[in-house]
Amino acid sequence: MAYQLEKELRAPADYETYAIQFKALADPKRLELLKLIGKKGSVCVCDLVEEMAMPQSKLSYHLKILLNAGLLTKETKGTWSYYALESVEMERLLPKQLYSSLINVT
Repeated sequence: MAYQLEKELRAPADYETYAIQFKALADPKRLELLKLIGKKGSVCVCDLVEEMAMPQSKLSYHLKILLNAGLLTKETKGTWSYYALESVEMERLLPKQLYSSLINVT
């Protein structure tokens, strides 16, 4: 595993990317948010406010961190923003068991 990680980390920029991603994942609220988004597929930020029991400003802050880390995608429809997991990046970054717990596996 260490060899594979070393092989994948070819440039110093890779270290910075991983640091940003792991920092984004280090917050329990953001993990909860990822799980909720994973279960719903694509979800509007307006629908997350009540379920996460936090103000929209705080929720938007967490979503921005996850988006900047490349862990979410964002699609704007009119005035609303819809978020979804960046599946390829999440699957590459997370252990299979954790990734599976974030998505709607049937």
